[in-house]
Amino acid sequence: MGRSRGGLTTKIHGLVDARGLPITLKLAPGQAHDGRSAADLLATLGNGDVLLADQAYDSGVLRADMAARSVWANVRALPNRKQRFAFSPLRYRYRNLVERFFSTPKHFRAIATRFEKHADNYLALVKLVASKIRMRFIRR
Repeated sequence: MGRSRGGLTTKIHGLVDARGLPITLKLAPGQAHDGRSAADLLATLGNGDVLLADQAYDSGVLRADMAARSVWANVRALPNRKQRFAFSPLRYRYRNLVERFFSTPKHFRAIATRFEKHADNYLALVKLVASKIRMRFIRR
């Protein structure tokens, strides 16, 4: 958990596949920068993969790391960035799969209100909901 003006906060970072199913989940303190927090989360990406992420993940270090592993980082650049990168608005539309995944755990009261105060237990709850989402997809 991290401290901010609003109190104790936590960010949930997730990596989902092309169907919107969770692959990896991670917790970070609320005040931590998204790009630095998710660097180890993105270690599973490899040659030919595409990273779709929002502006919070726009950093030179992240882009260099993705380029070194032959991953195309389709990340919308921050408005104040001088250098422009290749960006496909057509592919960026598929980022809604990530947003739809994150909207599902918010329906569970224990996750939405953060009842669990220990990070390991809270991450276990989030992973439990993620496994429920995967199982619901497999049943179809």
